[in-house]
Amino acid sequence: MNQQYTNKQILLATRPVGMPTEQNFEFKEIPVSEAQEGQVVVRTMYLSVDPYMRGRMNDAKSYIPAYNLNEVITGGIVGEIVESKSDLFKAGDKIIGMLGWQLYNTVNANTIRKIDESLAPVSAYLSVLGLTGLTAYFGLLDIGQPKAGETVVVSGAAGAVGMLVGQIAKIKGTRVVGIAGSDEKCTYLKNELGFDEVINYKTTTNLDQALKEACPNGVDVYFDNVGGTISDAVMNVLNDYARIPLCGAISSYNSTDGDIGPRILTKLIKTRSLIKGFVLSDFTARHPEGLQELGQWLSQGKLKYEETIVEGFDNAIDAFLQLFQGTNLGKMLVKVSDSKE
Repeated sequence: MNQQYTNKQILLATRPVGMPTEQNFEFKEIPVSEAQEGQVVVRTMYLSVDPYMRGRMNDAKSYIPAYNLNEVITGGIVGEIVESKSDLFKAGDKIIGMLGWQLYNTVNANTIRKIDESLAPVSAYLSVLGLTGLTAYFGLLDIGQPKAGETVVVSGAAGAVGMLVGQIAKIKGTRVVGIAGSDEKCTYLKNELGFDEVINYKTTTNLDQALKEACPNGVDVYFDNVGGTISDAVMNVLNDYARIPLCGAISSYNSTDGDIGPRILTKLIKTRSLIKGFVLSDFTARHPEGLQELGQWLSQGKLKYEETIVEGFDNAIDAFLQLFQGTNLGKMLVKVSDSKE
C-alpha cells in the first residue's frame, strides 16, 4: 500500500427511491494502492457530476451497467499523475478518464488519456472538450441535421449540453429557441450566447402559446434534454420532417410513478418526424473528429461555456443533488484539488 497518500472514496450504500438523499451514499477512507508495472496513481482534480448517473443507481438494465452497492461510484474525472510506472505518463501530467469518485485512483495507464492544458483549462475537458461537448455535437449534427434558416428548440438550454447545442445550431445558421428554468438563465442564453428567443418554463402560464409565439414558423429540430410536459408541448409545433434527438429526460429521473403523458405517435406520423434516442458511445470511433471541431470553434471564440463549481470532495453528493434542483448554469463540477505542479 502507498503510505504517502490518504484516500477517501464515495460508495453507493443503498439504491435511491425517488429523489436521492445523502443517506444513499457512504464516505470511506482506504489506503492508496501502490502502482504496479504499467499503472499510475492519479490525484483527482475535478469530478464531473452528470444526470445520467442517477440511472446507474437503479438496479435496472440500461445502456451502461448499474453501480454495484457498496462499491465506489465512477464518473468522468480530470486528474494529475502523482506516481507513474508506465512509459505513457510522467508525474505532473494531466489526464482524463472514467474513474472512481475518490481522492486517488490507481489504474492501468491505457485506461486514461492525457490532456493539453495549453488549449483550455483542465476543467474544460469535462465539459466543452469532453463528454458534454461531444454529446451536443453528435446529437445535434448527426440526428438533428440542422439547416440554415430552420428553427431549433433546445430544452434544458442552460445546462452543460443544452447551451452548447444552441451555440452549435447558431454556427450552422439556424434560429434557436431555448427553454430554461429561471429569468437569469434566460437572460444569459439570449444576451451572452445569442439565442434568438428564450422561454422560462417555470413562469410561463401557457407553454403552448409561448412556443407558438417563439416559433412562428414551427420547429424543425427539437433537442430534448428534459422530457415531460415541456416535450409534450413542443410536439404540438413540429414541422413536417422534424428531427428530434433524444438526449435526456431529467424531468422523470426521480419519478416513482412512471412517466405519464400524452401519446405522441399520431403527431409523429402526421408530421413524418424522426425521433431517435442516442448515447455518446454510439459515436466513440468519431470522438477525435468532434473534439477537433469543438476545439477549433472554442479557439475562434464561437463557443462559450459555463461551469458551476462546488468546492471540496466532501460536497460531491450535494453537488449531485443540485442537478435535480436546476441550480447549475452550464457544467456542474466538483473541485477536489489543485495541481501540485
